[in-house]
This record gives sequence, structure tokens and C-alpha cells, in this order.
Amino acid sequence: MRNRVTCFGASCAVALACVTPAAAQTPAPDPIVVASPTYAFLPMEIDVDRPAAEVWERVGGYCDIGEWFGLPCEITSGSGDEFGSVRSVGQEVLVGKTELSYTYTQTPKEGQPYNLYHGTLEARPVTATTSKLVYTLIFDNSMLADDAAREADRTRRLGAFTRALQNMKTLAEGGTLPPR
Repeated sequence: MRNRVTCFGASCAVALACVTPAAAQTPAPDPIVVASPTYAFLPMEIDVDRPAAEVWERVGGYCDIGEWFGLPCEITSGSGDEFGSVRSVGQEVLVGKTELSYTYTQTPKEGQPYNLYHGTLEARPVTATTSKLVYTLIFDNSMLADDAAREADRTRRLGAFTRALQNMKTLAEGGTLPPR
């Protein structure tokens, strides 16, 4: 900033002029912010022939995803099943938890548009002896090329998470998964 003094006869006024480079006047768009998001929501559920507490005990640990989704998982930060714990799968952070559920998010990645990916896994009681596993995902798929690519991505995710729910059901009902 620099001062500019203007004088007319005996009176003078000081005007402040802000001088900035042209590039600083128009900020570059943030590469992680999506201008027009399109949120996809995938609600999924499966019935389980076990009480919800038993189901959650078997498949509800934050890194149990390693077994039922077939991915290596380790806790990289935090105590494991508590708020703020981070698991290696997607660098997901535990952001919500109840007795029979948890919610996680994937953090923004430098240089990539943020897709607001969140998931919730819940064991919901139905009767004293049965329950259902409910898995919901929400994410922004606007960065994909077109509607066909968005639908293909949705179909792929739905297939993968449906298999994961079937695996959780198998484990919760006392079965075992085939070797990978």
C-alpha cells in the first residue's frame, strides 16, 4: 500500500491507494474445492440372523474392514475405535460412533478435488434375535467425466459394498470366508 497526497490550495487530503499485482487480485481456484458437486448416496442393507450386539461384536471394529472387505487395515493414528482414529484404508477418520455404529470420512488429498466421502456402518436390531447391517455411503462424483462414468462408478461401488455386506453377514452368522 502507498500513500498519495493531493493538495488543492491550502487543503490537502491523503488518499490510500492499494497496489497489488494482477494475479493477486483474482485468486486461483482451490484445486480441492468442487464448484458444482453432485452427491451420490448409496443406501445398502442386509438381514442377519443374529442379535445386533453379537453382529457388532463380530464385524463392527474399525479395522474389521480388513477381514470383510479384503483390504489390509491398520490403525495409523489414535486408539482404534475412538473418535479421531485413522485407519490405513483410505486414510479414513472415525468421526461418529454409537454403541452399534460408526461413521468415517476420507480426508482431502493435496491437489485432488475433495469428494466429501463419508460412510456409516450400523448393526440395527430388528427383533431380539435378528438384526440388519446398514451401510450408507455419500460422496461427490461430479469430477467424473459424464453421467455414464458416474453410473459406472456407482455400480462398481454398489457391487463391492454389497459383497462386503454379504461377507459381514457370513461372519456374523458364524461362517467363514473363502481364502483370497
